[in-house]
Amino acid sequence: MSGRQHRETEIARRIRAKGLAAGRTSAQIADEIHEACAAGFGTSRIKAHRLAHGIALADVIEQVRALFERDNKAMPGIGETLLSAYESGLKRPGPEYLHYLCTVYRVEPAALGYDPPCICGHGHRMPGVVAAAEVKERPQRPQERELVLRPVETDPEDEEDENILRRTLLNSLQADANLTDLEGPVLGACESIRRRMDETLVSSTVSAAMLDQWEESTVSFGRQYTTTAPLRLLCDVLLELSAVRTAMSQRQPIDLQERLCRMAAQLSGLAGMIMINLGDQRLARSFFRTGRTAADETGDRALRAWIGARESLVPLYFGDAREALTLAKKSRDMAGSTPCPAQAMAPVVEARALAMMSNGESKKEIVDQAKRALARARNAFTHLRPEDQEDVAFGYTEKQLYFYQGDVLTKLGQTIEAEVVLDQALEKYEDHILDQTLIRLDQAQCRLIDGDVQEAVAIATKALNLVSDEYLTDLIVRPALALERAIISRDATVPGLDGFSAALRRTKQPELKGGDG
Repeated sequence: MSGRQHRETEIARRIRAKGLAAGRTSAQIADEIHEACAAGFGTSRIKAHRLAHGIALADVIEQVRALFERDNKAMPGIGETLLSAYESGLKRPGPEYLHYLCTVYRVEPAALGYDPPCICGHGHRMPGVVAAAEVKERPQRPQERELVLRPVETDPEDEEDENILRRTLLNSLQADANLTDLEGPVLGACESIRRRMDETLVSSTVSAAMLDQWEESTVSFGRQYTTTAPLRLLCDVLLELSAVRTAMSQRQPIDLQERLCRMAAQLSGLAGMIMINLGDQRLARSFFRTGRTAADETGDRALRAWIGARESLVPLYFGDAREALTLAKKSRDMAGSTPCPAQAMAPVVEARALAMMSNGESKKEIVDQAKRALARARNAFTHLRPEDQEDVAFGYTEKQLYFYQGDVLTKLGQTIEAEVVLDQALEKYEDHILDQTLIRLDQAQCRLIDGDVQEAVAIATKALNLVSDEYLTDLIVRPALALERAIISRDATVPGLDGFSAALRRTKQPELKGGDG
C-alpha cells in the first residue's frame, strides 16, 4: 500500500470508529468518509462505502459471489482488479453487477455514485440508509458533482431506449418468463441504439472520442453467449453498446480511440449474432454493418475478418447459400495469412454453403470442394492462440469445428462420417443448448437419409423437448420445420410424428423464406 493510500485508509478508519461509537449507519459513515477524503485522495462514493464497512476488496467479491450462488447463477467474472477499477472510476459496473453491489452495501445506485434506477426495480435500503434523493440534494463541490453523480451525460432518447431494455431484461429474469420475440418497443429500442451508434461512428472519425472502459464486460458477454437466453443477453449487450456510444460522443485521449472502436465492433457483432438466433435477419445485417464501420476504424484485419465471417452466417441461415459463400471468401481474403479465428471459421462457412448448394446430392465436385474447405479450417484451427480456441463468441472452438463439420457432412449425405463427427461434437458441448439442439436435429436428418424414419422422429422430438421455450427461437424452429416436411414427405403416418409436431409448435412459428441453415 502506498503512503497516500495508507493515509486515506487511516482517516477512513478513524471516521468509521467514531461513527460506530455514535450509532451512525454504514451509509452515513460512508458519506462522512467521502466528504473527508474525496478532495485529498479522490475517494469515490463506492469506495467510501467499502471503507465504511471496514472490509477489503476480497470481502466484497466473496459477498457478490455468495449472492450469485443464492440466486442460482453462474459464478461471476468480477474480481479484485475489476472492483478496484470501479472504485477508481476507470470502469463503471454493468446493470447486474451494480445491482449486487447495491445489495452488498444496502444502498441505492445514487449512493454509490451511479444514476438510478437499479435493474431490479426495487429498493435495497435498510432503516437509516440515505435515500437516493438525499445524495443528489446534498451540497457538493462543483468538480465532485460532475465526477461522482454523472460521469457521462446521456440524452433522453438513450435513457428511454435503455429503460425499455432494462424492463425487458428484468422480465426475462423472472420465473417462467418466456421471451423470445422481438416486437414493438424492444425492436424499436434495438434499432434506435444501433442507428445512433452508426451516427456516432461517422461523426467521431475526425476526433478522438474514446473512453477506456468496458473491455471486461465485452469479454464477459462473449462467455455468456453460450449460456444465457438470447433476448436476455441482447438487452445486456445493447445497454453496454449504448454506454460505449455515449462515451464515444465525448472528446477523449486519442490513444484510447482504437480500443473503444474495437469494443463497439465486438458488441455490434455480438448483437448481430444474437439477432440471428432470434431470427431477425434485417437487424442482424444492420448490426454487422455497424460492426464493420467500427472495425474499419481500428485497422485490425483479424477483427474485420471476424465481423465478415460472422455476417456470412446471416445468408447461410436464411437460405442464400451463394451470398454466404461470397461473404465467407471475402472474410478469408481479409484474414490473409494472419492466424485468427476467421481463418478457421470462414472455410467452414464455405463448406456449409457448398453443401447447401448441393441440395442433398453427393456430387463429387462439390463434396471434394467442401472437404478441402474443412481441411483448411482444421489446419487454421491448429495455429490459433489457446485463448482463441476457448472463446466461443470472439474466437473459434474445437467443439464448433466438430459441429459444423458434422453439419456439412449431413447436408452432403455422407451419413456414416457425419454421425461419427456429430457424436464427438455432442460430447464436447456442455452448456450451449442452441448448438446441442442443432446437432441432434442433424443426427435426426442422418437417420432420415438412411431410411430410419421412426428413429429420426424420436431423436428430433427429444431434441426439442430438451429446449425451454425461451431458447425455441427461429434458429431452432426453421431447421426443425424443414425436417418435419422431409419426414412427412417420406412417411406421414410414422409413429411419434404428432409428438414432434406438438413440441415444435409450443410457440408461434415463423413464415419460412428460403431453405434452412
